[in-house]
Amino acid sequence: MKCNIKPLADRVLVKPAEAEHKTAGGIIIPDTAKEKPQKGTVIAVGAGKKDEPMTVKVNDEVLYGKYSGTEIQYDGETYLIMKESDIYAIIK
Repeated sequence: MKCNIKPLADRVLVKPAEAEHKTAGGIIIPDTAKEKPQKGTVIAVGAGKKDEPMTVKVNDEVLYGKYSGTEIQYDGETYLIMKESDIYAIIK
């Protein structure tokens, strides 16, 4: 995925995963009841801080806090921009 946004310092641009449409039992979830996803794909990373290099890289699948980051709209897509410290884990 190509994006012309370059985060600064220790910030990361994440494309949130789609919210689940069905439960494990097959029940369809209406839009009003869907939870915000807490995982996504890293689209771009900043250069890091002087003494702290970035540990995440582009295309990493990550888990982040429920209210982490700031939602932005760019070219019709929704992204989250957050500090690397808001990311809890990388999914391997």
